[in-house]
Amino acid sequence: MTLVMGAVAYDPKVVTIWAGFRAWLRARGLPFDFVLYSHYERQVEDLVAGRLHAAWNSPLAWVRASRMARAAGCRVRALVMRDTDRDLTSLVLVRHDAPHTTLLDLKEGTVAVGAVDSPQATLLPLSLLRRAGLRPGRDVTVRRFDTGTGLHGDHLGGERDAVRALLAGEADAACVLDSNHLLFGREGTVPPGAVRVLAQSAPYDHCVMTVTDAAPGEPVEEFGRLLLSMSAADPEARPLLDLEGLTAWRPGRTTGYALLEAAVDEAGFYDSAGRITAGEYAP
Repeated sequence: MTLVMGAVAYDPKVVTIWAGFRAWLRARGLPFDFVLYSHYERQVEDLVAGRLHAAWNSPLAWVRASRMARAAGCRVRALVMRDTDRDLTSLVLVRHDAPHTTLLDLKEGTVAVGAVDSPQATLLPLSLLRRAGLRPGRDVTVRRFDTGTGLHGDHLGGERDAVRALLAGEADAACVLDSNHLLFGREGTVPPGAVRVLAQSAPYDHCVMTVTDAAPGEPVEEFGRLLLSMSAADPEARPLLDLEGLTAWRPGRTTGYALLEAAVDEAGFYDSAGRITAGEYAP
């Protein structure tokens, strides 16, 4: 049988990436195909309903999939993840000459965030503010940049816009993923020395290949084995790894999602059964 995986088309390169993986996997004896989605919510629903065997999920999609599966009396597990998706952090940035020294100094100020469903640039940073004693929407004004809703922050437009608002003096702080902070510096969005880090979250994990317990066992295990066997030293595999932004696949783990689980509950984004309860979210 053919193993079917879902992926979200957050960028045109996703077609190239998974068409390449499809050819690589099939050349090694695994019947594999993929389905592309316009947003993560439908992908998660199809995974839990059994219409997919695996899903290349965002961290927020993992949270929803695990909750929906538990409510349906089944379970999902983390098969593999990229090495570059482990131990990431979210940053709260301020301008280099800002007087702020702690998060509490942002009281009565404006904090720019990414899209409503961005784990790294909205949900986790706002949880960081809450733990510091600031109530988003009451103690601080939250200015949200809803670019690519449904993509769970994979579209970086919202984070770029948040940083631009900070640099333009339209916000007192901006929230971004640590690796995107470096990217924005390399591409020139953030000039050298223009901003500094006011606060940083604890480490967490990002994307994960999610499979259900109803998926066919042998093809799933072979899928995981083949991905873990990919090497940057292999001239056939290296271009695929580069496109997907990793140097190696690693076994999946779930301990890196505890912070996001808490942030989802604080924000009322999903309920315990994975139903969407965020009133301003329309994927």
